[in-house]
Amino acid sequence: MAVITIDKRLFEKEIGKLDEKMQNQIAMLGTPIEKLTDTELQVEIFPNRPDMLSYHGFKRALLAFLDKKTGLQKYKINRPEKDYVVKVDSSMKDIRPYTACAIVRGLRLDSEKIREVIEIQEKLHATLGRKRKKMAIGIYPLDKISLPIRFKALEPDKIRFVPLESEKEMSGLEILQKHPTGKEYAHLLAGKARFPVFIDSKEKVLSMPPIINSHETGRVTEKTRNIFVECSGYDLESLKKCLNILVSSLADMGGKVYAMTLDYGVKKIQTPDFESGSMKIRIEEINKLLGLSLTEKEVKKFLEKMGHNYNLEKKEAEIAPWRVDIMHEVDLAEDIAIAYGYGNLIPEIPEISTIGQENSRETIKRKISDILSGLGMQETSNYHLTTAKDQDEKMGEKNSKKNIAIEDSKTDYNILRRNLASYALKTFSENVKNDYPQKIFEIGKVFSASNGLVETENLAVATSPGNFTELKQILDYLSNMMGINLKIESPKESPGYFIKGRVAEILFKDQSIGFLGEIHPKILKNWKIRMPVALFEINVEKMLEEISEE
Repeated sequence: MAVITIDKRLFEKEIGKLDEKMQNQIAMLGTPIEKLTDTELQVEIFPNRPDMLSYHGFKRALLAFLDKKTGLQKYKINRPEKDYVVKVDSSMKDIRPYTACAIVRGLRLDSEKIREVIEIQEKLHATLGRKRKKMAIGIYPLDKISLPIRFKALEPDKIRFVPLESEKEMSGLEILQKHPTGKEYAHLLAGKARFPVFIDSKEKVLSMPPIINSHETGRVTEKTRNIFVECSGYDLESLKKCLNILVSSLADMGGKVYAMTLDYGVKKIQTPDFESGSMKIRIEEINKLLGLSLTEKEVKKFLEKMGHNYNLEKKEAEIAPWRVDIMHEVDLAEDIAIAYGYGNLIPEIPEISTIGQENSRETIKRKISDILSGLGMQETSNYHLTTAKDQDEKMGEKNSKKNIAIEDSKTDYNILRRNLASYALKTFSENVKNDYPQKIFEIGKVFSASNGLVETENLAVATSPGNFTELKQILDYLSNMMGINLKIESPKESPGYFIKGRVAEILFKDQSIGFLGEIHPKILKNWKIRMPVALFEINVEKMLEEISEE
């Protein structure tokens, strides 16, 4: 969660008096007040609404909620002018392959607006950008740039510029070693032979994303009237959405937005794209979810109160291009509930009579969890969705035909996981700087499509540093404590991510339920894990069934 700070005097001038009623309305929008003083208002913004991470984004949403400016706000995107081009070099393919850019002209910046621009940039870095790992944002004074711009990769010693808030020219490597911001984010370029840079037509470096801007061409001041905005990263759709959030706030500051042509060599696209999205609305489903009896006209009113439009003929909601949180009809149902007012919902006791008790399978799973926690292990819980890169490429597997893809996935996570092992290694890879030993386990569902969609319950246990003997002891202890008989034997074949000769097949009632072994060094290298890892993963379905019957 993030907190934005708003000048109280500005708020009361442009939105309304911050009396008790207004404070309650702000909270009902889903943005609770963190702090209110004589000079400033601090509002908490939840992760699902990054479009409100600036004063102008928050103002847009609140004015609609207050019925002062309802419906979808429209912004004009002007066609690119001559040389409004960013040429993306093929050298970026495996480094930071995508960018989304725009030009905004006619801004009248003051210290408050500059602070807001910096604040939304950093908050988008921390949230959507995953601390700049997924995407990074650059904002530059256009008057100091010669168009067109190139986005390319260079060897670190060939990159030389004065980084922001510095007086000395440095090479790319020196920035990572000596500059405070460079040292903070150096890990994002670790292992790269070449670093990404934005360069103008006169060979001036604008920035070295995702690290830092140039002091000459990357510093916005109160004299700046025209700016160049770029988002760079690994997923083009995410970059477009991030750019839309930024540009809509700059347009609200009075800026005139121009599209830019992104030349990828094989194709050309234009950003920003402010075409609104659309989603079918089923009134009966909305009422079922919310326990209400809303009419279509009421649904239209509530959607407009949340900044959407509603087409009565097509039965569709028109969604703003900066609302990155709307992925499903249920998200619109949530917006309708907010507009209706959670305080207006009347709780009802269901007209049924039941005696509740914990499912026996859950009791057994909880017992497994307690046993492993007693051994000093930490339980993890991961998404059911994953990526082909994590599940196949990094695990040395070639099972793409077995992957179960999700249609129209809104994120990179677009296939159902087949195992828990890849997530165990992902957890270790994200904690390489934390203390060792690291001992984790997960009980969760995995999916297969051998005969329709089948989901089963698996248990994965992993230690780092770890070895075969230690994992065998944990398996024996679990077997004894659960009162079941688990055996191991040499496998005829096993998953390729284990070391041959250091892996065993696990049997329950003479049927194979999984494997135990040490992870191959090549796989550890793929995940950038520095310590040896031992892991076992078993299908616990038959165990759960037998113990439940007892």
